[in-house]
Amino acid sequence: MWLLPLSQMTVRLLPLSQMSCSGLEEDDFRRCCRLLLQRSEQLRDGWSWEGVQGSEEGYLRKTALRSGSGSDSVPPASSHSREEEEEEEESGLGASGDIAEDEEDDEDDGVCVASGGSSQVLQYEYHILHSCSYATPVLYFRASTQGGRSLSLEEVWSSVHPNFRLRLQSSPLNTITLQEHPLLGQPFFMLHPCRTEEFMRPVLQAAREQRRPVNYVLSWLSAVGPVVGLDVPLEYCTEPG
Repeated sequence: MWLLPLSQMTVRLLPLSQMSCSGLEEDDFRRCCRLLLQRSEQLRDGWSWEGVQGSEEGYLRKTALRSGSGSDSVPPASSHSREEEEEEEESGLGASGDIAEDEEDDEDDGVCVASGGSSQVLQYEYHILHSCSYATPVLYFRASTQGGRSLSLEEVWSSVHPNFRLRLQSSPLNTITLQEHPLLGQPFFMLHPCRTEEFMRPVLQAAREQRRPVNYVLSWLSAVGPVVGLDVPLEYCTEPG
């Protein structure tokens, strides 16, 4: 899994002159999304913009395939004690140990495919929306088996790498919840945005002090995406060849 440091994502992207250090307004969100889409198209990374019929609103969307457990049923995270989780974390094993950590672009259809030795393949659909209430991006997602069965919240938790899971489960209100998609009206999982401002403020402040432009959405995504298997390739912070 490639987790790009936030500081490396602030490369020639969005001027900070009208961006607040305390949040992201919707106009700035759209500009960040346009820049991300331009780079995604160059990298064939599979992101697209989905508009909502009869509305000016929309969201970023990406579909990815990830290898999961060998059976159609993923054991719930609650089946492990905290001590067992800590042992698994130290040994590098766990409920998500067989989930592939490296993703490759599928040049045929733009779907990102994660390789791995497991026979079970799960499809993840990621949406990035803007929250007016929190003035931040929000990551919504849903997951299903190839047979079309939607994963439960317990199964999604079990797919989170132990390095993230132990920390997240200690503050459940700040992490993964099942919510109604605000634009589609369908059930989606959501990474709760209430801590976003807290960890993004120093990123924006540092960029402002150093007079460096930054893409808020890209920096934010590099931090929250890996929690649910959505990694940001290093090429996003390099100049096109």
